[in-house]
Amino acid sequence: MAEYSRIASGTFTTAASPITQVVNLPFQPQRVKLRNTTAYSSPAQNAVTYAEWDVNSGQGVAIIEYIESAGSPWILAADYVGSLGISSFGAGLSLQYGAAKQIIGATAANPIVFNVTAHGYSVGDIVVFEGLYQSSTTGMPQISGMPFRISAVGDANHFSVVWPGSGSNYTALSGSPTGATVMKVLNPFLYAPGVAFIEAISTGTTTTVTTTAPHNFVVGQEIAFRIPSAWGTTQLNSLPDATIPGSPIYYYVTSVSSTTQFVCNANSTGFTAFNTNQTVASVPGLSFPQVLAVGDVNSGGVAYSGGALYPSPSVNGASTINGPAISGSFVNGTAQGFTVGLGTGTVNTSALLLTASSTYIWEAVYYDFGS
Repeated sequence: MAEYSRIASGTFTTAASPITQVVNLPFQPQRVKLRNTTAYSSPAQNAVTYAEWDVNSGQGVAIIEYIESAGSPWILAADYVGSLGISSFGAGLSLQYGAAKQIIGATAANPIVFNVTAHGYSVGDIVVFEGLYQSSTTGMPQISGMPFRISAVGDANHFSVVWPGSGSNYTALSGSPTGATVMKVLNPFLYAPGVAFIEAISTGTTTTVTTTAPHNFVVGQEIAFRIPSAWGTTQLNSLPDATIPGSPIYYYVTSVSSTTQFVCNANSTGFTAFNTNQTVASVPGLSFPQVLAVGDVNSGGVAYSGGALYPSPSVNGASTINGPAISGSFVNGTAQGFTVGLGTGTVNTSALLLTASSTYIWEAVYYDFGS
């Protein structure tokens, strides 16, 4: 039967320094097959020519065939990838997080540099912090629970986020404080633009806003501010409206400077200055300053990686699968597909699942019936 089964195929080419490949699909596959065409056209010892994964094998594994011989005739051998292999994924409804990692230390500066052993993060990843107390009265718990874009990666154990941590109410972290952890947001833009948390506001005849993570706003987008009184610049808030009581005050994005900065048409001349120097004592019950898009766009999911199947709006650089539109308060999205990791053979650890500068043909299948 083929009434409900789904089959997709496509290609990808690895970089000179391969990274995990993410293939987005309109479904979550139950079987994935890979063929390394470069290994066939330019054979070399230990090159993996074929890999296959089935959902019944568990996540992150694969069976592989690789070239065992050092020269012609090229003889194949079989092996098994036990970790960092092929996995399916499906995300929606709620945010999903990676493992919580202990924070060893952090600088009281802007940007804030965090020390986390083997963090595994990259520039652009979205992370959320928890705890961040150095003692009951010191540290930087003021930013706990707020999403941040990683702005720089110093090395395997250090990364940075932009925030005025040099304020007098922030103190450095050291000695692996209890409860101080960081987690990666695995699919941060399923609901986008959603809510953006504010890091800075520059007032004037127009207003420039910097956010902690990508805002995903576009020129012409209608927005509203929600700024608790402790943070200042509350005159931007959509409510209350002193001129027309009960009528929200909305503004429009006039330019987008970067993924984390935009300009809106609010004349904020003379408004109260924005204040990030919150006290540690205020943290229980501290609400964050936010800017939200007004309106609504419902788009199904992340674009199919096999080709330009759907014309669609862009969500933080990734197209969604429904038709063109200006993003609204959120894009009700899903992310489904599979990933191919950097695993190696169990017997022959020189057999790499992904090799440098290689082209792969993939096929993904969701079956009518399975057991």
